[in-house]
Amino acid sequence: MENLKNHLDPLKLGRAQAHQNMALFPLLASDAGAPYYMTLEEAFEQGNLEVREKDQAGSVPELLLINQGPMSVLIVAGEELVGAKQNRIVNATFLIQANTEVILPVSCVEQGRWAYRSEKFSSGKRMMHASLRSAQHRDVMFNRRAMGGGFRADQGRIWADLDDKIESMAASAPSQAMSDLFESQRDHLSEYLKAFRLVECQVGGIFAINGKVVGLDLYGYQDTFEKFFERIVNSYALDALDWRQRRETPKPNQSLAKNFLDEAIEAPVERGSSLGLGEDIRIQTDNIVGAGLEHDGELLQLSAFMGSGNGNPGRRVGFRRFSSRREMF
Repeated sequence: MENLKNHLDPLKLGRAQAHQNMALFPLLASDAGAPYYMTLEEAFEQGNLEVREKDQAGSVPELLLINQGPMSVLIVAGEELVGAKQNRIVNATFLIQANTEVILPVSCVEQGRWAYRSEKFSSGKRMMHASLRSAQHRDVMFNRRAMGGGFRADQGRIWADLDDKIESMAASAPSQAMSDLFESQRDHLSEYLKAFRLVECQVGGIFAINGKVVGLDLYGYQDTFEKFFERIVNSYALDALDWRQRRETPKPNQSLAKNFLDEAIEAPVERGSSLGLGEDIRIQTDNIVGAGLEHDGELLQLSAFMGSGNGNPGRRVGFRRFSSRREMF
């Protein structure tokens, strides 16, 4: 069975960085040079990309994306798009070629609004919190297997999780928007950002909360990881803030991070067609679920999370409130 050994085995673990109940273990690799694509944010800034509602009426799980530029654009699972009739997040990682129109699979992260705020979307410069990205990966993987393709997430789960997070963190969010949740924690998140720094040769990181590894984010190019660094740290830090414990946090454990990486290396890979260039890849074990994109033999992006990879993610279960959920980590 094929795995990601060729991509992940050369990675080196750097020295841990820590702040309060969260730790980051840098993932290091030799410099691959400059990327041959633009990020979503770069394409927006240069006016090369338009994202709008599919039509005037709108469709919650679908948006129209037009890449008018001369380069491909990398769009990463969990990236936020703000504006139009309601804010959305992208359901999977895609590489959209130049001069192309596609229907982009998305999910709503603003349940309480369905009215135009702007004609076009812009980058929210945020990434959905890590625990919900993990659930999104499981649900998309389940739906791809069950339906023979597509990138449909579980919209009900996303709304329920956001409601739970907003309540547990006592955030003011009139339209149940993910953006309001992050804004409510801006000052606390800034303290985490100040504590973590990029190091030479860094292409990713393994993250731990309350002494336990929760996930990994990896990019094929140092330049790309640098552009996503702050939003990735915030993605985990929002969970860290929600899951803080009164007891002392264990010190970062390098062996736990290494064990997580080793399991991700050996995880069987499921490949499928992507929306644009490259192949969609999915990994799943008893403990890990992950997804990413490979193109021309290069792993452009991978996110993997600790948590049960088995079971039927299409069947939602009740979400635990903050007081009980904290004890999971």
